[in-house]
Amino acid sequence: MSAVVGFLASSIGRKVTMALSGLLMFLFLVTHLAANLLVLVDPEAYNEYSHALISNPLIYIAEAGLLALFVAHLISGIAVWRKGQTARSISYRDNRWAGGASHKSLASATMIVTGTFFIIFVPLHILWFKFGTYYDAGNGVRDLHRLVVEEFQDPLLVAFYVVGMAVLGFHLWHGIGSAFESLGVAHRPKVRQAGRMIAVVLAGGFMIIPLVIFFTGGGF
Repeated sequence: MSAVVGFLASSIGRKVTMALSGLLMFLFLVTHLAANLLVLVDPEAYNEYSHALISNPLIYIAEAGLLALFVAHLISGIAVWRKGQTARSISYRDNRWAGGASHKSLASATMIVTGTFFIIFVPLHILWFKFGTYYDAGNGVRDLHRLVVEEFQDPLLVAFYVVGMAVLGFHLWHGIGSAFESLGVAHRPKVRQAGRMIAVVLAGGFMIIPLVIFFTGGGF
């Protein structure tokens, strides 16, 4: 047990924790997007899916697991960032973008900023939708589709979500490839390129939802 704790507290252990928790949350985002796209094509199926999800008693275990992943990712990310800051031989303002095979970029340099942004975004997302107005679609099924359409009539909320998903895409642009490298899939350009393509598709998919609803008034 002490060996496990020692590993998790080490620099490598923190990177592995950050990588694994990040990839597991990424898989959740993929399934979350696939389900959320139903709101644009089949309101009834979207409501039925949401009802099946929230009525499952295991939902509380799943939510606790997601929270644990989020906290683990955040704490390990901050620890890795602080370790990197103290290890610098020159001040941040004197740094230059690395050339050659370096993976340093604006996305990598702002991971701590884009990551901590979701400390604000996630609670607001839960507040607006999980605890938003309850509409009954009949047979005890919540009309979550109506709530989503109503919320995304607000241009400020739409703008906030679009910006939030842009931040997510920026975080994943570096994060997906970096996570695989931390797990041993190192220095493989195709892995990083695939990660960047997935980041763009995922962020774009989430952006489409509020934009389509806002510009069509939900009449799609």
